[in-house]
Order: sequence, then C-alpha cells, then structure tokens
Amino acid sequence: MLKLGELKSGDIVSINDEGVTREGVVVRTSPQEHKALINNGVQEYWFEPQQITALPLDDKQLSRLGFVKEEYNNGVKYKKDSFRLAIHHPNDFSSMEMWWREDKRIFNHNIGVHDLQNLFLDMTKVPLELT
Repeated sequence: MLKLGELKSGDIVSINDEGVTREGVVVRTSPQEHKALINNGVQEYWFEPQQITALPLDDKQLSRLGFVKEEYNNGVKYKKDSFRLAIHHPNDFSSMEMWWREDKRIFNHNIGVHDLQNLFLDMTKVPLELT
C-alpha cells in the first residue's frame, strides 16, 4: 500500500484490479475521496491506497525509462543524460547512489519506480516517463 500523498501525476505503480495485478500510471489523486485515478492501459479507474503498491525498481524498469546501462568493477551504472544511478552489485537495488550535478543521494533500501520518478523530478525538474 502506498500513501496517496506520495503519488504524482505520471507515476508508474502496480494496482490490484479485482485480484488481477496490473501496471498503471497515475492520472491524478483526490485527497477528498482518498483515491487515485489510474490508467491501466485499458481504462482509467479510481483506486484506493490499499489497492496500489510500488512497482519495484530493477534493470528492466530503468531500461523502459530510457536509462543506458554501463558495467564497471563489480557494479552497474545507469545513465540518462547527466543523471546517474549506481548500484554496487548487479541486480541488487537495495543499496544505490544517484546524482545529478552537485546533488547526490544515497539509499540503503529498495525504492519503487514512482520513488525514482519523484526523485528525478525533484533533482532535475524534468519528469521521468516511459520511453
């Protein structure tokens, strides 16, 4: 379950649509209704926070977001323009560093795709969307 306040328009999340897990994109949130309008590729529908979970960040998702992978030493660096994200062990996203210009952030836990999208927007002022 995600907090409604964490979600922004364009965030990619996982939804439980009557027992079927689907990927969706947040269209908007309604704090009054305590729901998020999510486009699942077929239709837009309102979902409650307990139906929404983070889509885990991994190599496949980074590729879909337009990152280019570069292996170094024992780690992997993902690049998109001048933004960088580095993991120290291949396929282990539990410890990572990301930076853009002088802004550097370190995480010692897994993050979701929507978290990366929001961090990317915060750091670069440019939305991070599927390519």
